[in-house]
Amino acid sequence: MKIVVIGIGQCGSRIADEFARINRKAISERGIEICPGAFAVNTDSTDLSGLRTIKSDFQHRILIGTNRTGGHGVGKMNDVGAEVAREDADKIVDALRSSKKFYETDAFLVAASTGGGTGSGGLAIITQHIKDRYADKPVYAMAVLPFEHEQENEERAIYNTAVCLKSVYTVADAVFLVDNQRYVKKGQSMQSNLDHINALIVEPFYDLLCAGEEKRAANVGSKTVDAGDIIQTLSGWSVIGHGSIKLDGGLRLSVGNDFRQKSTETHKGIRAMDTAVSELSSKISARDAGRAMFLISAPANEINVDLVKEIGGWIKEIAPNAVVRNGDYPTGKTLDVTLILSELADAEIVRNYYTRSASLVPVMKMRQEEVRAKLQAIDDAGKDIPTVL
Repeated sequence: MKIVVIGIGQCGSRIADEFARINRKAISERGIEICPGAFAVNTDSTDLSGLRTIKSDFQHRILIGTNRTGGHGVGKMNDVGAEVAREDADKIVDALRSSKKFYETDAFLVAASTGGGTGSGGLAIITQHIKDRYADKPVYAMAVLPFEHEQENEERAIYNTAVCLKSVYTVADAVFLVDNQRYVKKGQSMQSNLDHINALIVEPFYDLLCAGEEKRAANVGSKTVDAGDIIQTLSGWSVIGHGSIKLDGGLRLSVGNDFRQKSTETHKGIRAMDTAVSELSSKISARDAGRAMFLISAPANEINVDLVKEIGGWIKEIAPNAVVRNGDYPTGKTLDVTLILSELADAEIVRNYYTRSASLVPVMKMRQEEVRAKLQAIDDAGKDIPTVL
């Protein structure tokens, strides 16, 4: 599956940069292209300068809202971010055509942080404009939720997140929920954490996108996961996870008929799936999923019917209401499982943001009224004092 990725704001742009990186990796390691277009959109010119892989020309690093912000961001004001995105939406959408293989792509992915200003305000706006212009291709959103410290210290982050989630859900074909806090490693520097987090967010997409684009016969699965399978799986609130297990002693696991060996093989598959569930991009209940997909990536002699059946049965047990699709990808030297749970009937984390934001709205309005009243009191106190103007 080929996708075009558009990152909005600082967080979204760095995620788009990671997709550009894994695209280079796919070209180098497997001779295939999975992300022919990666674009970074921001109101802050400094943030755009800090990217590592996305082309540095103005068509791929797109600075918007310069007349309003002077290239210095919107200061977490999501309404300003939305206005700027709306004003420059055509500029962004037109830039997408600069990808050489743009018309070969199967879908769009628009990524942003929900707690900031530019990304939070622009995510739904840009998603809607892309859908209006290219109605024949699905448009997915990736909503990156704020860290715990942001929620505790910045009430605006909670409000922005609730508004962003409600807005983008109404326009995107599916919304990947990504909880930043699940990837944090304590004791590491902020920059190290962010680089690590962005890599982990994007990593599950690598095999998933490569599988359907593979050209080498030896690496084409017996049941290939291609763009059609992914498109039919993704709908509404969605999460993605990835689990990887090392294969001890090289590639010998599936040779022979010993029952202990067969048990070990199946056990490794379940462990990989269990890791994928544990590492889902956001905490959800699998029982709420209406659709699911898993992809097994491993050396060809490690993938067999029993392994697929065991993992499929386990998924059906934890997600009994889901329509399950699966595939295999004979590649690599580890046993990897990529899992998508989609069409979630309930997303508790989203509901919590809505509830917390609803209680914050009257508090924020009251504070604004208090500030206006105090400023008015100052003006009243000085009404009889002349000015030099």
